[in-house]
Amino acid sequence: MSRNKLKYFSVRKIADLRDMVKQTTELIPDSSAFTLKDSDGNFTSITYREFSESLNKFGTALIDLGLKNAKIAVMSENRYEWCLTYLAVVNGAGVIVPLDKELPVNEVSSLLSRSEASAIVTSSDYIESVIKIKDDLPDLKYIISMDPVRDGQKDGIITIPEMLEKGQSLIESGNREYIDAEINPEEMRMLIFTSGTTDKSKGVMLSHKNICHDIMGVSQLLTADNRDNILSILPLHHTYECTAGFLTMVYLGVSIGFCEGLRHISKNIQEYKPSIIMSVPLILENVYNKIEKKAKKENKYLKFRFGLFIAPLLAKLGIKDIQRKLFNEVHQNLGGRLRLIISGASALNPKISKAFRAMGFNLLQGYGLTECSPIVSVNRLEKYKDGSVGLPLAGVEVKILDPGRDKIGEILVRGDNVMIGYYRNEEATREVLKDGWLHTGDYGRIDKDGFLYITGRKKNVIVTKNGKNIYPEDIELYLNQSPHILESLVYGVDDPEHDETRVCAQIVPRMEYFEEELGRQPSDEEIHKAILAEVKKVNKKLSSYKRIQHFDIRKEEFEKTTTKKIKRYVELLSVNISNLTNKLKIK
Repeated sequence: MSRNKLKYFSVRKIADLRDMVKQTTELIPDSSAFTLKDSDGNFTSITYREFSESLNKFGTALIDLGLKNAKIAVMSENRYEWCLTYLAVVNGAGVIVPLDKELPVNEVSSLLSRSEASAIVTSSDYIESVIKIKDDLPDLKYIISMDPVRDGQKDGIITIPEMLEKGQSLIESGNREYIDAEINPEEMRMLIFTSGTTDKSKGVMLSHKNICHDIMGVSQLLTADNRDNILSILPLHHTYECTAGFLTMVYLGVSIGFCEGLRHISKNIQEYKPSIIMSVPLILENVYNKIEKKAKKENKYLKFRFGLFIAPLLAKLGIKDIQRKLFNEVHQNLGGRLRLIISGASALNPKISKAFRAMGFNLLQGYGLTECSPIVSVNRLEKYKDGSVGLPLAGVEVKILDPGRDKIGEILVRGDNVMIGYYRNEEATREVLKDGWLHTGDYGRIDKDGFLYITGRKKNVIVTKNGKNIYPEDIELYLNQSPHILESLVYGVDDPEHDETRVCAQIVPRMEYFEEELGRQPSDEEIHKAILAEVKKVNKKLSSYKRIQHFDIRKEEFEKTTTKKIKRYVELLSVNISNLTNKLKIK
């Protein structure tokens, strides 16, 4: 398929993120930039004009504190002040360092030290932790609170309202140091630490050029404007949510609301009634499982399955809004206005993406990594392949390094979205940036139509004794399609006695399915028998060297990152592989 046959929406050029805010504010000054819910449940809006003015006030006050070109960290739940901090810092003050609020305090301390942060902006939930480590961080001069502080905390703590008041006073007296600050679009203005333990995480250096390239690339693929609103669910410190769910929405003029936490998703969706959401596969799979479970409970499962089959066919025949009408209850449960779902961070089961599309939702699945700001490829609204992560963004090149007979090899990326490098780590930078290409560490293939497929992480690949590659993520996808299995982790164990590599799995059963199926709590024997049957089904679909030869059942879910990806390196460290080679193979 020729790229020039693809549909691209026109976009306006932006030189940097300050230019982006300026353009959006000039186009729709009185439109809602953010929709906020207070503690009493009342909703208010902040317009683009008000947001732009607050950025200037906050940025001016930051420079007045002596933080010009300083590293400034931000750590909190998703909220307006997080977004205010991010853009105020990068648009003329310093370098933003987004931190994961879920990190243990010792890791927060380590990242603040490694980044040489001079200030941190945080919320009342985390301020006590920061106060405790401040004395161990000689570079950390200021703690800025998003919330009012208690009397005992006031020493050395500044609040955002105080900063805004100070900034306004300085601007009124003629201070334009922030407003007129020059922005070099190619220098580091974002320092983002990849997920992992402190010693393994790397500081990714991004620029305005990197981020703006991604924003314009994504905006060519979808239509959204000030009639739309998005509910921000995923953590903003993650570049996927930050670029696509925050910055791109500001570019497009969409109003942003904030989810109060994963357990509040259903309630918040009903309150905000979003037309767009960013998601990860785990959330979409949970939503689909609830829909399916409800259909079974109400004896409507066959009707539901038939609807999934017939609705897309009727839509192709031109019967308008048939999918929305057939699945009206689903649409109403998701707020009634939802039209676009963007999924990323890990592979989405094709069954789930097909189902959401059949129910009348536009679903875009893509691929990216922090080092690429982060989006590399996306399925289009009119051109998509379930199971694929789509086609490269405009201006982004993707190729496969040394593809084998199966056409699989390491994914390489080149474009203006690719990072500057790793912070204070020239060796790691040289390992991944070669001749202008980023070596992603992901394995994949590109089909004849140019669609990219991810087969797994390079470091996760199981290499057998005879040199064959096994991609554990492929096997996990098969396992996780079973209603009996909640999640799985596949890994290899060398068997020196037989000079081979044995494929093993850790499997978490979906207990609610067993209870629903049996009408009671299942016994361990019943769980094992059912899981064994599912493993045998999967093995029939696999080449002999890929078949699972041993599995363990675990009751607790795997430890995950804040974007719901399994922390493989943590879980595999805890796997007891002793004596596995003495256990019987699965027949």
